[in-house]
Amino acid sequence: MQTIRTKPLAAAAFAPFGDVLEAAGTPDALINAGLCARFHDRARLDFGPGGRAGLSIFNARARALPYRLELLERHPLGSQAFIPMTAAPFLVIVAPDAGGTPGSPRAFLAAPGQAINLLRGIWHGVLTPLATPGLFAVIDRIGPGANLEEFALPHAVTVISD
Repeated sequence: MQTIRTKPLAAAAFAPFGDVLEAAGTPDALINAGLCARFHDRARLDFGPGGRAGLSIFNARARALPYRLELLERHPLGSQAFIPMTAAPFLVIVAPDAGGTPGSPRAFLAAPGQAINLLRGIWHGVLTPLATPGLFAVIDRIGPGANLEEFALPHAVTVISD
């Protein structure tokens, strides 16, 4: 059985798969009479032809490490942003495309205050909070077409902490 280790979620390492959403670095502007720092346009949102932005609330069952990865999925018609509604960490699993199936998975551990936006067509694990409640606001594509592909791994992968 393959084992992979989590890495801290960092913008540079995650860039091929999507965007790390966080209030880090110098803000783009100070608004509200200087009382609010604005970090502007931080996600490459993509709702594809005929799609529109939708905002949903997900409440996922919490999991623990080590985690048994058996399924990856992707959304070929649009991006998908996951914004935790708690300050708990969550597991992010992604994989490059390898000719229409997932390549070698990578695992990241999101810190409190971080969210992600997965680019269109990126293979990823299911929503995996590591604490209860697993509440997330999710911004993704609403519209016609088949926007979900699932891939059951032929051999499970164990994800452990770094």
